[in-house]
Amino acid sequence: MEITRIRKGSTEDIPVILGLLDGAVDWLVSQGRTRQWGTQHWSQRPRAAEVVHRLVKAGDPWIAEIDGFPAGTLTLSEGPGDYIAPLDEPERYIHLLAADHRFTGRGVGSALLAHAAEETRRAGFSLLRVDCYAGDDGKLVAYYERSGFTRTEAFTYGEDRWPGQVLARRV
Repeated sequence: MEITRIRKGSTEDIPVILGLLDGAVDWLVSQGRTRQWGTQHWSQRPRAAEVVHRLVKAGDPWIAEIDGFPAGTLTLSEGPGDYIAPLDEPERYIHLLAADHRFTGRGVGSALLAHAAEETRRAGFSLLRVDCYAGDDGKLVAYYERSGFTRTEAFTYGEDRWPGQVLARRV
């Protein structure tokens, strides 16, 4: 099974997106990686669910499918969340990237990131950015680097000083 399509999403896909994020939490917990997104499902945390609703409504959500099943998602917007300083140049920003780990090894995340780069180019932007969890063993930051992104700034967020990394890619 390979990715059969990446389709434009809408607010009607919010339950699918929340399901993919919830599945990612389950996988992270099973790996003992609870600091990234905690232990509680996004759909069960009102503030997190509201963030998903807001980002999907204002941005461009995309859903990767394998044989008709949702396998991954990301949402593109024209800027970062309020915890990252915006730049002085137009950009596209990746939010809510998650893949269903039942499809691990099938290139879902890579296909979504390539699609985000193409959509960024198509929209006339040359800069694509993303931020991610930078704690533990740094595997997530390394994943983005393997996908063509370069570290730009580290940050900490919230009272628990959640370690993050902003990465950028010229497209």
